[in-house]
Amino acid sequence: MLTAFARAFRTPDLRKKLLFTLGIIVVYRVGTHIPIPNVNYQAVQQCVKEAGANQGLFGLVNMFSGGALLQITVFALGIMPYITASIILQLLTVVIPRLEALKKEGQAGTAKITQYTRYLTVALAILQGTGLVATARSGALFNGCSVATSIVSDQAIFATITMVICMTAGTALVMWLGELITDRGIGNGMSILMFISIAATFPSALWAIKKQGSLAGGWIEFGTVIAVGLVMVGLVVFVEQAQRRIPVQYAKRMIGRRSYGGTSTYIPLKVNQAGVIPVIFASSLLYIPALVAQFAGGNSGWKTWIEQNLTKGDHPIYITSYFLLIVFFAFFYVAISFNPEEVADNMKKYGGFIPGIRAGRPTAEYLSYVLNRITWPGSLYLGLIALVPTMALVGFGASQNFPFGGTSILIIVGVGLETVKQIESQLQQRNYEGFLR
Repeated sequence: MLTAFARAFRTPDLRKKLLFTLGIIVVYRVGTHIPIPNVNYQAVQQCVKEAGANQGLFGLVNMFSGGALLQITVFALGIMPYITASIILQLLTVVIPRLEALKKEGQAGTAKITQYTRYLTVALAILQGTGLVATARSGALFNGCSVATSIVSDQAIFATITMVICMTAGTALVMWLGELITDRGIGNGMSILMFISIAATFPSALWAIKKQGSLAGGWIEFGTVIAVGLVMVGLVVFVEQAQRRIPVQYAKRMIGRRSYGGTSTYIPLKVNQAGVIPVIFASSLLYIPALVAQFAGGNSGWKTWIEQNLTKGDHPIYITSYFLLIVFFAFFYVAISFNPEEVADNMKKYGGFIPGIRAGRPTAEYLSYVLNRITWPGSLYLGLIALVPTMALVGFGASQNFPFGGTSILIIVGVGLETVKQIESQLQQRNYEGFLR
């Protein structure tokens, strides 16, 4: 990986792209530290210190924003509205025929879906920004903080609208910066910004683990976390690269005097076909009952049960629910993102077949069978990786801020591998030594 980056910096055009990407990253990180109007910065810092590692319901969103959410800055919402909008549009593509037709139209249809994603991102940013401002005004953003109710200095309607507009504009700017990286930089811009947001929280999280430790001044806990993190990175890289290659043979066809086809290829089915999306779905769904209980008044029985069983990460009911939801959403997302019948029809259309399997419906049934078989280990792997912070490090008191677990490590490794592949592919296009030998 380091060799690829070194070779890229020696190539003039790739060096410009890398420097441009680094410049956008600097602008993004600066924006995560600029507070919006009508926010008492001193009160926010005091509440952040009092909250410590216990970030409650907003921990996941705060991680995706690079710590900007709890600071209530211009980029407080980060890239989450765009991620949510992209997932919603992807799910609606299966349900709405118009979107499915646009997806099949090629580049023009993709551009139209991207435009819809931008509009939905702005709408979600307005909704989430309003919710964040309302939560900050009520003091529920930092439970237990003595100055939580004084975070918003001016609670007038105009001041609230100004705060929501600032955060919405920040989200639109983040979306534009990500598209600039995609067009003029290296890699997928949205993934790069997500990568930077998560990586930015690593130093503080690691140092918090060291300060909370009691063995040798916390250095033993610190070293253990680093070792566990390296093992997890190796495991994630191994599984993310694993795939089942289904051989496909294309029959030879004669068109005029020319022969076409007769080649052999394969269909790569990844073990983790769903990526990190099941973990995000499961986390978001488990936040809903806790969020409802947080804003509900009184001390009813259902509220007490939720607070005791579904808000603590080390509770058996929470762990079991989290694991089962991840497995369910892994199968659900694979079912809507990979259509065996469509793949089988395309193969039959161009004269392709799987050796030993008849074309058409038998091919679709075979692909569905193989996909279900490899989705089981992929979903179990996702569930185990997501539960590592809770199950392995609860003894260190770091279950809420362990940086090498769950969503963070999956995104970090996935984006890193994809970016390195893109750099290597662009380097190969500029290396013509093989044609000269």
